[in-house]
Amino acid sequence: MKNPNKSPLKARPLRIPGQSLDDEMQKILDEELSSYLLFPILLIVFSVCDWLLWYQVVKLPNPFLFSVVAIGASVYSFFRLIKIRKRYRALKLGRDGERAVGQTLEALRRKGYRIFHDLIGESFNLDHVIVSEHGVFSIETKTYSKPTKGGCRIIYSEDGISINGFKPDQKIIIQVLAQKNWLEKQIATITGLKVSVKPVVVFPGWYIEHHRNNEDEVWVLEPKALPTYIENSRNRLSEDNVRLISNHLSRYIRTTYDK
Repeated sequence: MKNPNKSPLKARPLRIPGQSLDDEMQKILDEELSSYLLFPILLIVFSVCDWLLWYQVVKLPNPFLFSVVAIGASVYSFFRLIKIRKRYRALKLGRDGERAVGQTLEALRRKGYRIFHDLIGESFNLDHVIVSEHGVFSIETKTYSKPTKGGCRIIYSEDGISINGFKPDQKIIIQVLAQKNWLEKQIATITGLKVSVKPVVVFPGWYIEHHRNNEDEVWVLEPKALPTYIENSRNRLSEDNVRLISNHLSRYIRTTYDK
């Protein structure tokens, strides 16, 4: 009897930028898209077969009612596919944004920064986490389409975030603060260290206009500005603590997720 094979990897790989969105996109392709495509196609094929048999064998029931059902199912599936396509494109835009930000952050490894992507929390995920002597940073990526003409400006003021005059869901700030609190608790649980996490929101490709100062509880930035903001922060962690937090976060990711 042959011995069963096993993976040569001693540990699961860390997650990559946008992996959660990739998984959701694949789920749409595997489950929703196939269902709304195949089901009406089968009904139409059966309907056509029934009509052919009805013409050849007059005694068969008139397939008109079945044809109506097939047409109704096709129309319903068509509109569902439009919504699925819209959702899929939004997920793809978000995933590509997370990957672009992830590539920007990867350059910081040369400076000794530890970078983690797609850290899954309680019914949410942290897009990126940076651990360095300047502290721990939780980064949320928000990718919005830009107009083909006109300004592309985001204003961060006391009134919140404004994108070309439009105010998106102001729960963005609440979201990143909740992620900050969760990450602080996780670090305290797995390392015993009480660390203050800096929450950051980045908008790839947009010009950010600040009407607030850099000491705000939440940073709102363009991704390329983030390294400068971090390097201008004072050191908060020793090299040993950076290593301790990074090792435990890495172990947490590898042992918590199946994917």
